[in-house]
Amino acid sequence: MSHTRFLFHIVFGTKDRFPLINESWENELYAYLTGIVKKHNGNVIAINGMSDHIHILVRLEPGDFPAFMRELKASSSKWAKKHQPKFSWQRRYGAFTVSESAVDTVRNYIRNQKEHHRKRTFEDEYLELLRRHKVEFDEKYLWE
Repeated sequence: MSHTRFLFHIVFGTKDRFPLINESWENELYAYLTGIVKKHNGNVIAINGMSDHIHILVRLEPGDFPAFMRELKASSSKWAKKHQPKFSWQRRYGAFTVSESAVDTVRNYIRNQKEHHRKRTFEDEYLELLRRHKVEFDEKYLWE
């Protein structure tokens, strides 16, 4: 038997970073996303965001992560169109591994998104995450 525990901090935005997530239904969106994670035998540790992006801290079983992300984004986009007909997620996403010792820090970071974004844009935040995690990127394709 193998012993595994995968923790991911996942970040993705709305297409063209338009403010499409309305506060009146964002908690329903988070519940819907949580259901998808549970369907994949995972659990959401924290979820929050702004009108143009979300952050999710999840614990997942080993599996096909790209397939999980495709379902997470496609299914939730279809669901969100009931509230905002122009809704869609941007094509790309960030997923960063998290050590168990950093869970509380990342959870608090996600919980405080509204406060955090009074001082900083999503674009600046996302670029900092990519750089901090040493993810190579081409600015030309970054916001697709």
